[in-house]
Amino acid sequence: MRIAIFAVLSLPLGAQGPLSLKDAVRVALDKHPSVEAAGAQARAVHTRLDQARSGYLPKLNYQESWQRSDNPVFVFGSLLTQHQFTERNFVIGPLNRPDALNNPDALNNFQSQLTVDQVLWDGRQTRNQIRSAEIGNNLASEDQRRTSMDVIASVIRSYFDAMLARENLNVAKEAVRSAEADLARAETVRAAGMATDADVLSIRVHLAAVREQEIRRANELDVARAALNEALGLPLDTPHDLSTPLATVAGSEIALPQQEESARQNRPEARQTRLAGSLARTQAETARAALWPQVSLRVAFEADRQQFVNKGGANWFAGAFVRWNLFNGYADKARIEEAREMAARAKAQERQVDSSVRLQVRSAWSNLKSARERLEVAAAAVTLADENLRIIKNRYEAGLTNVTELLRSETALLETRVRRLAAVYDQRLAAAALEMAAGTLNADSTVLD
Repeated sequence: MRIAIFAVLSLPLGAQGPLSLKDAVRVALDKHPSVEAAGAQARAVHTRLDQARSGYLPKLNYQESWQRSDNPVFVFGSLLTQHQFTERNFVIGPLNRPDALNNPDALNNFQSQLTVDQVLWDGRQTRNQIRSAEIGNNLASEDQRRTSMDVIASVIRSYFDAMLARENLNVAKEAVRSAEADLARAETVRAAGMATDADVLSIRVHLAAVREQEIRRANELDVARAALNEALGLPLDTPHDLSTPLATVAGSEIALPQQEESARQNRPEARQTRLAGSLARTQAETARAALWPQVSLRVAFEADRQQFVNKGGANWFAGAFVRWNLFNGYADKARIEEAREMAARAKAQERQVDSSVRLQVRSAWSNLKSARERLEVAAAAVTLADENLRIIKNRYEAGLTNVTELLRSETALLETRVRRLAAVYDQRLAAAALEMAAGTLNADSTVLD
């Protein structure tokens, strides 16, 4: 897949090769900013799992501090920790002057401290935080998948918008050529004395109208090509040779109930609501875990000295601690109640989304069925209009009908061709919309063939 994408994008702008719909989808999934943003978001959320797992690991901290004071207690304690306390520090001077013990000189204490803290039991808070992070990671993955599906749907629409604009331009060009032939035919008939100048003028007016339509269709094609490049995440002026024709595609033959069940199981929105419920329940467990005692262990190593570069006294400390939150103003109780209500909210949203995705599947199913029926009618109408125009042209050359009937037939054929193209376009989009609604649209879907 990467090789195919590189082959498409590595060509010079003026020499792009054929771009099929599947290739266009792969380019968009590789280049579109929204896909890149969703991927970055998913990776960012994944780091929260490592953050949560760190709760099982010890915490190692280093601290360097400096203090200076003549406070007797500070001096006495610092000398002890520096291993510098001697018998001269007990010397007491005469009673008529301050003594050295009660009024010591100011002393520096440079302290280096290394501590290791390890939680032994936290009421399963860390376990619940890891579970919450895992659910958050799954939520981000579903959001990333939904973004990909949105991009695929956007590419399908933009691709066939460009194809429809191109085919409409071809129809307009054909109408111009037909009108030019009608003008030549009318001038021949007028020369034979079987038509008037009014007939020729009417055809000239018709020719001007179809030329105006050709100009509009050409402009629509330029805009559609730019919109396709935007959907692909490429510069707007990038040229393409679109190779997937605007033709009907076989829609899914899976029955409607199975499509609805597929939507419930596969739609990112449906999965996210179920994950949101699991997340709310896990957060409720985390809130309840705050009521349990926490047991931790601390080991510390400390070095104290009067000068930073000198050696000094060293000591260590080890201890176990139990912390039990007996009362904190009902905050934990409120958090538990909040988590319980969020779980109820997630449950209600799950029912809402379930109904919504079922409705979307039914709507897409109905639209696909309608598009197929319209396509059959439009195809038959083109055949009839084409045959009718052939007959009218022959009758006009023989002087058996007037120019009004000829122009009416020309216009009818143009309109039926445009309607048929629109029906094919709608059928392609409806087939993609059904897969989108069922949650199965991906880069390898048959609707991209």
